[in-house]
Amino acid sequence: MNSEPISRLSRLSAILTILQSSRLVNATQLSKKFGVSIRTIYRDIRSLEVSGVPIHMEEGKGYSLMDGYTLPPIMFSEAEANALITAQQIVLQNKDQSFKDEYTNAITKIKAVLKSDKKDKTKKLESRIAYVRNYNRVVSSNNLISIQSAITNQSLISLEYRALYNSKLTIREVEPMAIYHTQDNWIMIAWCQMREAYRDFRLDRIEKLTIKSQRFTEREFDLMTYFKSKLEINSQPTSGMT
Repeated sequence: MNSEPISRLSRLSAILTILQSSRLVNATQLSKKFGVSIRTIYRDIRSLEVSGVPIHMEEGKGYSLMDGYTLPPIMFSEAEANALITAQQIVLQNKDQSFKDEYTNAITKIKAVLKSDKKDKTKKLESRIAYVRNYNRVVSSNNLISIQSAITNQSLISLEYRALYNSKLTIREVEPMAIYHTQDNWIMIAWCQMREAYRDFRLDRIEKLTIKSQRFTEREFDLMTYFKSKLEINSQPTSGMT
């Protein structure tokens, strides 16, 4: 809960932004975020509807904007623009080329909606900020964005994978579950159909990756629970990368 209340106008604008960026949001989530009662959120939603915003309510689930409704381009504050430019410098040091390319495209679109004075300031900041890890901008993978799409669409992945411990090349069909980043490497957690178990795959060890047309059935998977189980078996010689 926020320690300082915000004006109703600011709250209405923020709620509209949340509705634009989320598929579904409920009144309890909004009341906790803004530190107001659920009844106040109901009044806010009603005010937005009266002003012409087409909000759809799913009984017992929450609110969403009607399909096809678009809002004017979002205006960024100077602090928000600076935060995005700072994040860009970190992303540009990332070792996955697909991630760098897509983020750069997104930042270009964001810069397009900035006012002229903010564009000048962000350009100045870009030349005055640096993130020195991976200074030579080494690229070791190009599959992160494809894997993200496979996770959200439950698409089966076929890959040629070079094992970390013995450099043996194997062909795997896997069901991608999640991704995480550690020690400058992106890692995919997937259900390996060959091993019939969850395995970690470092993206820089993938020599060929193909997203297949087949969809896999959703498994019960919780990322934090997976990490806890990994910590419990971390001392075993079979733990780690596959």
